[in-house]
Amino acid sequence: MDLTDSGAVVTGAGNGIGAAIARRLAGAGARVVVNDIDAGAAEAVAAEIGGVAVPGDAASEAGVTALIAEAGAHLGAIDLYAANAGVGVAGGPEASEQDWDLAWQVNVMAHVRAARELVPGWLERGSGRFLSTVSAAGLLTMLGSAPYSVTKHAALSFGEWLSATYGDRGITVQCVCPLGVRTNLLEASGDTGKAILAAEAITPEEVADAVMAGLADRRFLILPHPRVADHYAARANDTDRWLAGMRRLQAKVFEGNA
Repeated sequence: MDLTDSGAVVTGAGNGIGAAIARRLAGAGARVVVNDIDAGAAEAVAAEIGGVAVPGDAASEAGVTALIAEAGAHLGAIDLYAANAGVGVAGGPEASEQDWDLAWQVNVMAHVRAARELVPGWLERGSGRFLSTVSAAGLLTMLGSAPYSVTKHAALSFGEWLSATYGDRGITVQCVCPLGVRTNLLEASGDTGKAILAAEAITPEEVADAVMAGLADRRFLILPHPRVADHYAARANDTDRWLAGMRRLQAKVFEGNA
């Protein structure tokens, strides 16, 4: 993909993976709109890369509509939309209705609403690229966080549907599925998240490297941790065995937190 003078929007780009992707896109010649709910963080990254900050909510219907309209006014056309903003919510069925709804709105409906705005124009001109930061939790699961696991599975499923439906009509859809990444989200994941992910956590810049390679070869799944493909295959080939392994891992986490 030749990114020279292309228009790109990256949500959740004030720090972490989003900021790293924004930097790499700008370095490859793209004109980048940096979105984050933290206005100061968005403005700092935009100033660093020569982009434009459009801070605000990138999840609600009104917020997504406003973001895409303002980004389009700056860019002229949006060639790539990176739906990177996400939230991690701990707990299982006991998590509050508010926490479940927050995870659903940010991790899933933000993608649906962005696609609703962008797909008609992309179909008309015959090109467009939708990049979702999903997480390996969307392929596997995340112990300690049912809302995160469930909504990341839904985000991956939506990406698959978009690709199956529009992939032969000029729209490329890709999902980035890392394991642990050294971001604020990992820091906020609690003892369970850190016990599972911290040892093999990579930097946001390494994720951005994988993203750039994925943009070049157009593969649907972008796996910054390549071994995730093996785990995904094992889950499909022998689900009971895979679940038994996850239960053993959960038991170790319980022991470590005792």
